[in-house]
Amino acid sequence: MTVKKIAGVLAVLGAFVVPAHAQDYPTKPVTLIVPSPPGGGTDIFAREIAELVSPILGQKVIVDNRAGGGGSVGTTLITAAQPDGYTLGFVWNSPLTTTPHSLQVAYTPDSYAAVMSIGFSSYVLCAAPDFPADNAQQLVEQLKANPGKFTYGNDGVGGTMQLAAERVFAKLGVKVRPVPFGGAGETARNFLGGHVTFYGGSLPPILPHVAAGKAKCLLLTSAAKNASLPQASGLSDIGLGKEETVLWWGLIAPAKTPPAVLLKLEAAFSKAASSAKFKDVMAKQGATQRVIDSQAMGALIRAELAALGEVAKAAGIQKKAQ
Repeated sequence: MTVKKIAGVLAVLGAFVVPAHAQDYPTKPVTLIVPSPPGGGTDIFAREIAELVSPILGQKVIVDNRAGGGGSVGTTLITAAQPDGYTLGFVWNSPLTTTPHSLQVAYTPDSYAAVMSIGFSSYVLCAAPDFPADNAQQLVEQLKANPGKFTYGNDGVGGTMQLAAERVFAKLGVKVRPVPFGGAGETARNFLGGHVTFYGGSLPPILPHVAAGKAKCLLLTSAAKNASLPQASGLSDIGLGKEETVLWWGLIAPAKTPPAVLLKLEAAFSKAASSAKFKDVMAKQGATQRVIDSQAMGALIRAELAALGEVAKAAGIQKKAQ
């Protein structure tokens, strides 16, 4: 048999070997790297979906928290892992679409494969009860009448909340001064202490204070409204639905993970994320269940990365070394 014929036979055999390997996957526990500390919303969702997906995959899924660098530390570990389906990442969008504009990171969208996304939660702007606006339109009128007078707390320079807010403010033609803090919890404390005009952050830290009558939330960064904050308008209510920037979560795998393995992961995690139990867990955190496939998630990442890059450039945010 000639070398050419041998190569042809090997190629044919190879076509059968890969699917057979993927068909057996997984044969051992799967590690789910979470680039955030234990206890937050991302960690809560990761642990719940790991528990729900384990019986579907037939193997235990182990959560491994690797925080740091705005999520870039854990994301770097995910992208550098062996592409065999046994090391995955459960991430929120910031390490993928926001952090790369403010920090030098070792990955791009080509470094990982989008698998699926579980849903989202809006960021929100909230004011003190005596602020002279009771809806989004009145808020916009106040911002336009008082350029540069008001401040909004956010969870860090170049963070998703700041870029989401600046994206909206730029379209409205208003100026509100950003004040960075070390997370949404710290932002809430400073807002309640009267150190900033507006709370800018995720929903869970502010919801108890809204219930206690210490804050009124007026504008979400999502296009639609959120049932957890019925007073707050979505961006569509003020004609800016296309400027939506939300906090969302999803599953990624290292680039070059076998396509058949990716398909199995997408099916299993999508089934777990679509369950009524998982929907309830998300609702308790003020989040909305919206399961999307790998193709839609991949397109979302690239579009959001580009859009927020323009916002970061306009805001003068410079990349820093980690």
